[in-house]
Amino acid sequence: MSPLGIALLLLAAGLEAAGAEGRSKADEQPLSEAQVQEIIAKFAAKESEFARARENYTYRQSARLQELDSDGAPRGRWEMVTDIIFSPEGKRTERVVRAPVATLRNIQLTPEDEQDLRNVQPFVLTSEDIGGYWVRYLGRQMADEIPCYLFAVKPKKMEKGQRYFQGMIWVDDRDLQIVKSYGRGVGLLKKGYDNQFPKFETYREQIDKKYWFPTYTRADDTLAFQSGPQRIRMTVRYEDYKQFKSDIQIKYGEQVPTPEPKKP
Repeated sequence: MSPLGIALLLLAAGLEAAGAEGRSKADEQPLSEAQVQEIIAKFAAKESEFARARENYTYRQSARLQELDSDGAPRGRWEMVTDIIFSPEGKRTERVVRAPVATLRNIQLTPEDEQDLRNVQPFVLTSEDIGGYWVRYLGRQMADEIPCYLFAVKPKKMEKGQRYFQGMIWVDDRDLQIVKSYGRGVGLLKKGYDNQFPKFETYREQIDKKYWFPTYTRADDTLAFQSGPQRIRMTVRYEDYKQFKSDIQIKYGEQVPTPEPKKP
């Protein structure tokens, strides 16, 4: 299916799910092109602020992928729990907390899947990246009782080795940050490789009363492999966000005591 066809299907699914009651009254007052571009520029700037702030937070990421049989029962799984932490020197790194032996039968994780897990599913559209995407305003819509601007997003050009997001994003009309995204990871693939990627939905929540952080991703999709269809279910949880504060103290030499004045 062409990118345009996918975008139209995503749009139709989103509008149908929201229903007439889920739409904002502001739909009656369409925005001008200048207003739309101003909103896009502002929310991209806010996303840049959030991306920088998130680099100073620790959190736990728990990912689980399940293969489902024809009746929807799990028959194989992959799981990994990692902590995003800082070393005593302040370097940000990942530490694997739990990684049971995978029991998947028909699918295996590829480097593209790992890229999607790290960067595409918790999608952030910053001022630095927005030039590489087509962003089209679709109207106003509620996302879990949050009034939002709805945008369709797809990459303008794809480079080898890079992964991109394609789908829809809901932007809070007050905080101007992404609160929900729905779509899939896309990119250029090697010929002869039968890689399929599920549609997913990512939700954000407000942390520290300022930024909206990804907290939950889910996917329940049937992947159309050449060997046959395979239904999968995936969940990713991002928990225990904590702002990193270094305990390292910098001392500039030793303090020299001040002598007491001599009595006459």
